[in-house]
Amino acid sequence: MTPARSTLLASAAVLPALAAVHAAPALSTFGPLRNTVMPRLAGQGRPDHVALTFDDGPDPLSTPYFLGLLAARGVRATFFLLGSMLARSPGLAREMAAAGHEIAVHGWHHRPLLVRGPRATYDDLARARDAVADVTGRPPLLFRPPYGVMTTAAHLACRRLGLTPVLWTCWGEDWRRRATPRTVQDTVLRDLRGGGTILLHDSDCTSAPGSWRTTLRALPRILDACQARNWQTGPLNEHGVPGLPGLPGVPGLRGCGAGRGV
Repeated sequence: MTPARSTLLASAAVLPALAAVHAAPALSTFGPLRNTVMPRLAGQGRPDHVALTFDDGPDPLSTPYFLGLLAARGVRATFFLLGSMLARSPGLAREMAAAGHEIAVHGWHHRPLLVRGPRATYDDLARARDAVADVTGRPPLLFRPPYGVMTTAAHLACRRLGLTPVLWTCWGEDWRRRATPRTVQDTVLRDLRGGGTILLHDSDCTSAPGSWRTTLRALPRILDACQARNWQTGPLNEHGVPGLPGLPGVPGLRGCGAGRGV
């Protein structure tokens, strides 16, 4: 056998193994598995608290409506921003941070990490992290991958960049064209427990056009349900997730560690 043929055969054996290693963390996309065996990644916090999170902003068309509703209810949330959206509306992001909301990273582009290599993954996260830090004056601490799909490269990039990945325990499936305020509410509350993390969207940039209006109409009902169950609602940095960055005096340690439209 020639050296060239030996090299080709070796590559053919190694490449599938490397691909498997790269994609292995994507198993966390499966919600029941994640919630059971990966509580930190799922955002499981203290039982008297619910973390409210939004993806895909900031969007000047929709995000101000969410900010107004949350201000009226005295609720703060965690917003996972896309760098590409942040670049268009830096003033809005500063307004969100000034209102006390936690600003986190959703990547620069809303593209699956499974089709990106280590360098492209790192560059995307670093670009988004730096943009958030420049605009808000504070480096972000949390990262949520597009579509909720983590990879080995993403975990390594998070470690280098000081980011902690966090997904969710329940969502509203509010990106769907057929979603209604009632379906969003029912889908969230079906799986929500004390200590859970809710995923919603304050923008339709990766969702059905106008879907944010459905989310906005469902949000008061979700907040009312949390209040009726005596759950506090707030951002992840007050959620008390073990190993997750938190505010001083709030349980949680520093550490670094899934959907269309997520």
